[in-house]
Amino acid sequence: MSRTAAPIPALQGFRLKPDDKPVVFAAGFVLLILLVGTGYTILTQGSAPLLQPQYLLQQLQVGSFLGIVAAGLMLVILLGHIDLSVPWTLTAAAMMATAVGGPWAIPMGLGIGLVVGIVNGLGVAYLRVPSMIFTLGMNAVMRGLMVAHTGGFAPQTAATDLMQYLAVARIGGVIPVALLVWLAVSALVVVILTRMTLGRAIYAIGNRERAAYLSGIDTNRVILIAFALSGAAAGLAGVLLAGYSTKAYQGMGDAYLLPAIAAVVIGGTNILGGRGRYLGTLVGVILIVLLNSVLSIMQMPEAGRQIIYGTVIIAMLLVYGRGERVTG
Repeated sequence: MSRTAAPIPALQGFRLKPDDKPVVFAAGFVLLILLVGTGYTILTQGSAPLLQPQYLLQQLQVGSFLGIVAAGLMLVILLGHIDLSVPWTLTAAAMMATAVGGPWAIPMGLGIGLVVGIVNGLGVAYLRVPSMIFTLGMNAVMRGLMVAHTGGFAPQTAATDLMQYLAVARIGGVIPVALLVWLAVSALVVVILTRMTLGRAIYAIGNRERAAYLSGIDTNRVILIAFALSGAAAGLAGVLLAGYSTKAYQGMGDAYLLPAIAAVVIGGTNILGGRGRYLGTLVGVILIVLLNSVLSIMQMPEAGRQIIYGTVIIAMLLVYGRGERVTG
């Protein structure tokens, strides 16, 4: 009589769940990037800056802006939607924050992002316009408004001292304040997704909006809140980026949309909605930041980087799309 071996209780917690595998894969790729980048710099420069704590902290400081954008964008992607208004929401927030100045600079930047997010949410949730179309239109509207505001020229305004402190200062000369802001945003997103009814509703809508509605979830309100949070996150990133650059400039958010989407999907969030963990997005951002650093060291042109980001997004979309067709 054969017996089936009983699972060892102590090992149960180490079994990988389906949602864990993309995170592990992305973390492994981070290590691979570090190894390749370190090997390249040793061969060409005789040093290994990628392994130096100060260099890594510097990269994470710059990556904090991307991380904040990705955190807000993840909430929308979990719904099965997309927010393409991020570039000029970020830019508008930065421009208006520096234009107002004083103690109202940061509230103005956050307010701009929040208002754009609310308008996006209203259009998608209540007017039922596809999110890709509506948010792309909002991006164009914000661009037009900012060009009209500046006359098409570079703004002459400067970031406030507080904006610069949040973006470039270091606590004890070591820990970047921007990194702490990113961690605070991350903690908020984790609480929303794991401890709040809002998070459960977001996952439910992403899996099947009609079923979520029939179960009693106010789907329109949840979609509106998610887009509002995404807009606020883009506004916060714009405020910090203006502080880091000491000023706002035209198109400063253009470089953040594709990397943010790539970071979210690399971390295992289903771009069709309903599945994903914030830990994956966190690892995805770190991967993108380090990849960008290595490509910069290798003098990869911006066009090449955009091709890499686009290829990643298409590949992950194909993988998730196939999974949905097989199991649906």
